[in-house]
Amino acid sequence: MAEAILMPRLSDTMTEGVIAAWHKQVGDSVKKGDLLAEIETDKATMELESYQEGVLLHIGTAAGGKLQVNDLLAILGKAGEDVSALIAQHSGGAPAPVAVVSAEVATPVVTATVSAGLDISTLEEVVLMPRLSDTMTEGVIAGWQKQVGDSVKKGDVLADIETDKATMELESYKDGVLLYQGAKAGEKILVNDLLCIIGKPGQNITDIVSASKNMGTAVPAAAPAEAPASNTTIPTSAPVTSAPVVETVVNEGRIFASPLAKKIATEKGIDLRFVKGSGDNGRITKSDIDGYTPATAATPVVSAPAKAASAPVVSVPAGELSFVDTPVSQMRKVIARRLSESLFTAPHFYLTMSIDMDAAVAARTKINELAKTKISFNDMVLKATALSLKQHPKVNSSWLGDSIRTNYHVNIGVAVAVEEGLLVPVVRFADGKSLSQIGAEVKDFAQKAKDKKLQPSDWEGSTFTISNLGMFGIEEFTAIINPPDACILAVGGISQVPVVKNGQVVPGNVMKLTLSCDHRVVDGATGAAFLQTLKSMLEEPLRMLV
Repeated sequence: MAEAILMPRLSDTMTEGVIAAWHKQVGDSVKKGDLLAEIETDKATMELESYQEGVLLHIGTAAGGKLQVNDLLAILGKAGEDVSALIAQHSGGAPAPVAVVSAEVATPVVTATVSAGLDISTLEEVVLMPRLSDTMTEGVIAGWQKQVGDSVKKGDVLADIETDKATMELESYKDGVLLYQGAKAGEKILVNDLLCIIGKPGQNITDIVSASKNMGTAVPAAAPAEAPASNTTIPTSAPVTSAPVVETVVNEGRIFASPLAKKIATEKGIDLRFVKGSGDNGRITKSDIDGYTPATAATPVVSAPAKAASAPVVSVPAGELSFVDTPVSQMRKVIARRLSESLFTAPHFYLTMSIDMDAAVAARTKINELAKTKISFNDMVLKATALSLKQHPKVNSSWLGDSIRTNYHVNIGVAVAVEEGLLVPVVRFADGKSLSQIGAEVKDFAQKAKDKKLQPSDWEGSTFTISNLGMFGIEEFTAIINPPDACILAVGGISQVPVVKNGQVVPGNVMKLTLSCDHRVVDGATGAAFLQTLKSMLEEPLRMLV
């Protein structure tokens, strides 16, 4: 019996998907696990695999078309099976509406439609600014990789988009010629505003551009970031260069690989550009990853930047006013908005506790004598926190407005400072990971954050957050809760101070922890009990192994 496949919700904010490409056509046989199509969501282009066998009898829209979540995507069944009833069922029992065109119009081209009533979001030529993160409301064009008049193929990078969390590459999901750019490099575009138009050479796009302005979805008038007005000249550092890697790139543009192959490649640190695929259309499979041996890479040559590059020393004449106005980045805007909302809407209270770290210091020394990955005190705090949250799930809760969600899984966000602000990648299911696994994952996240390579899946879904400023010599501080989490733990540095043990004053290693709590979710006694458990874990590290 024929079975309908509906457009799945592939991200938490997805409302519609664009068919970037069909890998099976009507009449083709399909097996479980076969790649049906590539679907562009609001966050990424993802592969959709079949979960059943049969013949592809119907597709809901051609490549480049859009479907709402739960719209009819495809139908699989037996060859020759009648699927008209199934199509009618998922289209409301009526045929698809047909556009009525005035008899005065010579040819039914899109540009002949009155611009004021033209819905540009339905046009195949139009590319709107996508929502590249869960908190993104606008994007800045960091740079165009294609210019007006250039030919564009599926998978080509159109532009670099700066969001509130990272700078991400936007790939084209269709072939054509770039006819229009909605903004110049440095300018801002709101989500769902006109980003660019890709069509046929010589196509008239006047009505599309006019319609975008009439509907309020036109190019924003934000001016590009200009050099700040100042009497001071700030030097820039020379670009960092590296020696080429002795490997041949076999995959250009969009890389086709199975989800399992991508996962294994990520775990092994393999760059898929250098892996030759043995599947259909050069698709990379698990066996290709297993059989891949990387070539020897040349030793990178990195020019050491001058210390003045990170903190330029500016000479200012005495008695003369001098200043620099720096435009607020997307990341800084969202940090300001979200943390202001958190501080002024969530009733914060703070609990501070001193931890005797003598046993932890001794344990870390012994662990690092054997461990391949060096363990930091932050890794030990994260592991102890994860185990403590399992015992105190109320602290691992989320405020949702009309309800409180108690999380029984532990996903800990780790605040990472970058030049533009703060990112919080998430260590998932941290309670079930070893210290070595946690240490390696945190180091990888920190490097990705600095390189602006974090993906939306890396920073979504935290249930608790840790912020550590101990490495900067900060002994104690309070942190603002990262919504929708109910708590955040501020970790200070380890200080050698006099302590009383067995009636005698002796030197000891003490670390202070401050728990910020949302009083709508967590009461004082609940937070205190959590800190007591955390204290026992850190003061007797063997408890973390039980």
